[in-house]
Amino acid sequence: MNMQTTPTLPYYEPTGRECDLFETAHDNGLPLLLKGPTGCGKTRFVEHMAAKLGKPLYTVACHDDLSSADLIGRYLLKGGETVWVDGPLTRAVREGGICYLDEVVEARKDVTVVLHPLTDTRRSLMIDRTGEELVAPPGFMLVASYNPGYQNVLKRLKPSTRQRFLSISFDFPKAETEIDVVAAESGLEPGRVAPLVRLAGHIRNLSGMDLEEGVSTRLLIYAATLMAGGTGIDYALEAAVIEPLSDEPDVQQALRDLVATIYG
Repeated sequence: MNMQTTPTLPYYEPTGRECDLFETAHDNGLPLLLKGPTGCGKTRFVEHMAAKLGKPLYTVACHDDLSSADLIGRYLLKGGETVWVDGPLTRAVREGGICYLDEVVEARKDVTVVLHPLTDTRRSLMIDRTGEELVAPPGFMLVASYNPGYQNVLKRLKPSTRQRFLSISFDFPKAETEIDVVAAESGLEPGRVAPLVRLAGHIRNLSGMDLEEGVSTRLLIYAATLMAGGTGIDYALEAAVIEPLSDEPDVQQALRDLVATIYG
């Protein structure tokens, strides 16, 4: 869990009306669901909006073992005494902040049971262990994200949960926007970023290769950062694109061949 209060505004390049929708959802106490592939900017978008609104942000990276107690809180032994310690969701509710559940479908099923009362007119959080019921103040907002491409029978966001949220679909930005984003984040001049973005477009359009997903904007920023720091193109792409995308030697070689066609 990461609690963030960022005085500066994290860089984010809007691709549509997502910023307006976020603000409207926040102002009206509506939960928001962000859908899209890994590394396309969902987390950065939430960080940007939280800073823009001046709200404390509690980010939770969901995983297989994440339980409702991890979100709500638990009794812990401190200095020989047993004390109650709020979890990130409880803190966000108490403070009227934003709680962001990244990849919410990865969490255990008991998590959605806790979320439901916060996503309807009740806007309440029941803490069974203490008998306390919190009613979320006007500033509280629940945001969740997931990647529809990774859904399977065992890990699927149920319609009963999905339909409690407003939703925005994210995808990788258009080439000119992605160039601006990567250049701004890495410090690499746009002229050197353009081939990187062109390479990413080719990789994302590949079919018949053993790739679960195309290269993310995040990885392009990593590659550009290495290049801006003086790392050679081949090594930067090997470390930031080819190795992260696949462990298969044949796929890695195909990616190197593609790099060669872009960079000559």
